[in-house]
Amino acid sequence: MTLVVNGTPIEVDDEGYLVKLSDWSEAVAEEIARAEQVELSEEHWAVINVIRDFYQTFEHAPAMRPFVKAVGQALGADKGKSIYLMKLFPDSPAKLAAKIAGLPKPTNCL
Repeated sequence: MTLVVNGTPIEVDDEGYLVKLSDWSEAVAEEIARAEQVELSEEHWAVINVIRDFYQTFEHAPAMRPFVKAVGQALGADKGKSIYLMKLFPDSPAKLAAKIAGLPKPTNCL
C-alpha cells in the first residue's frame, strides 16, 4: 500500500504502519492521522513526542500499560490515564499513537 504525502509516495503495510521508519515526518503523521479520522492537536503532538522518545530509548513501541506510564511520567499524572489517551487516540491508543508517530505496531497489541 502507498500513502501520498506532498506528492511523495510513502510505503505502508496492510495495517497502515510505515514500512520504513525513516519516512516519518510531521506531514506524514498528519496524513496518517487524517486517514484515521484524527485531527492532531497540541495534546496529540505531546503524546506523539513521548511515544517517539520511548521508541528511541527502548527500541520498541510500548503496549498500553507502559505507554500510559510513559505519558504520565512525561506529561503529568492527569494525562497518564487510559481515559485521556482513549479520547485522543480512540479504540487502541497504543496502536494508533504508534502508527501516527511512524513506529511499528506494538508487539503486545492485537
